[in-house]
Amino acid sequence: MPQPSETILLPGDPALSVQIRASARARQMSLRVSGLDGKITLNVPRGLARHHALAFLNDRADWLRAAVARAPERVRVAPGAMVPVDGQLREITPAPGRSVVLDGDRLLVPGSVGQTGARVAAFLKTRARDRLVPMSEHYATLLDRKVAAVSLRDTRSRWGSCTAQGRLMYCWRLAMAPPEVQDYVAAHEAAHLVHMDHSRAYWATVARIMPDYARHRAWLRSNGAGLHAYMFESG
Repeated sequence: MPQPSETILLPGDPALSVQIRASARARQMSLRVSGLDGKITLNVPRGLARHHALAFLNDRADWLRAAVARAPERVRVAPGAMVPVDGQLREITPAPGRSVVLDGDRLLVPGSVGQTGARVAAFLKTRARDRLVPMSEHYATLLDRKVAAVSLRDTRSRWGSCTAQGRLMYCWRLAMAPPEVQDYVAAHEAAHLVHMDHSRAYWATVARIMPDYARHRAWLRSNGAGLHAYMFESG
């Protein structure tokens, strides 16, 4: 039977890496292909015989390969790579100095090649904070609310969140999106300071502080997965 969590290689062209997760709560097998990076996860009931899981995967191999092919192509952040900053592609260029510098269509990155991804990630985190904190406070003020705190994470399932205590969280990869899209997410989360749901009243609040929010929301739905295709880890 499958272990609580294991990764197997499904042979074929191309071979597919599948993470199998056994759960006592699962009543049937469920298959998921991430739209962000093409990662395949098969959830199975605990105690299920391994050959049943393999047969399930083999029956769906063609569908799996098609789904993986639709995922954005992964891009390793390294010298010569093109990485978006504020919605515009910039070429990562080795340079002397102590800090990453945005120079037109280039991103000048000091340090060794092995540090490039980490340095660019740190640059994007700072840029995201510099943009999202004041915008959050701006929209909160329009709604006569206050932001308790802002944090940044590398989240996969959401671009932002808001707690009942007024703590906002954003995915720092938003620094790669156009500024107006960053503003939309800030407005979106600030509106949750008034309505902790996605009711009609909530969306009316978003529209009041950002009348053209729909087109920015559409951009994120169409292009957001691509922002998760950039790999900042070395190696």
